[in-house]
Amino acid sequence: MNAVQLEAQRAHNSPLFADLPGDIEVSFEFFPPKTEKMAETLWNSVETLAPLKPRFVSVTYGAGGSTRERTHSTVERIVRETGIPAAAHLTCVGASKTEIAEVAEAYWDAGIRHIVALRGDPPVKDGVFQTFAPYPEGYADSADLVAGLAKLRPFELSVGAYPEKHPEAASAAADLAHLKRKLDAGASRAITQFFFEPETFFRFRDAAAGAGISADIVPGILPVASFANVQRMAAQCGTCVPEWMARLFDGLDDKPEARQLVSATIAAEMVRRLYAGGVRHFHFYTLNRAELAYAICHLLGVRPK
Repeated sequence: MNAVQLEAQRAHNSPLFADLPGDIEVSFEFFPPKTEKMAETLWNSVETLAPLKPRFVSVTYGAGGSTRERTHSTVERIVRETGIPAAAHLTCVGASKTEIAEVAEAYWDAGIRHIVALRGDPPVKDGVFQTFAPYPEGYADSADLVAGLAKLRPFELSVGAYPEKHPEAASAAADLAHLKRKLDAGASRAITQFFFEPETFFRFRDAAAGAGISADIVPGILPVASFANVQRMAAQCGTCVPEWMARLFDGLDDKPEARQLVSATIAAEMVRRLYAGGVRHFHFYTLNRAELAYAICHLLGVRPK
């Protein structure tokens, strides 16, 4: 019996959470604040999660570089005041190669050594995302961006992956081929878009291995703070929201505390099943709220150190 089979047996025969051996690594994603109140909420979340000693935390980058300065200042503060390794998102949208190089150099000078390199969302017009087109003298896509950043400085580079296929990809095979290009260009790991059933990740991981991808693939976990918001985000990125999930959140729109309990339970169960399948690193999309991510980590044996 191999290690995965032994773990699966243990998951069925013992308490699912209390006796985990503590070999899980976590990372957290935040977005830059737009107001002073949001900045306070973000920093409270960072301080709550910092004692869990995450592998890194990342800070997103708005469409068209709209939050460039706030991203930089947020990441710089995390590095300066917490000592947690911080990763800054960087996209191809709305900037030339020269401008992107200037941003990357500013990150390097601030002590930031990890970049999450993404194509980025195209501009929104009348509430609808437009078709992506390379910026004049900019990078053609995320693989091109990774190659450029790898030449610039020895950054640690992470990229995105879509377990259920990028909405613009011609096919799942084409999407995997593009992911391999990004990794071959110099990225060391892929972080997935959120999903809601473990089998979705396992199928993707197997398909990636079949496509010759050997790099670490980290599942992105989104605890559900608002089911309506999750439905909207899922529609934009092609993520399937299972019917059983809608039934679980039905009737909880005006009961936020009960909704949080349901959300933490769903996410912890999924992560536990991913753990039983051999996954050891989990990336949480916090939406700048620490409570759900902290509760899930606690259930999984990730405690302050």
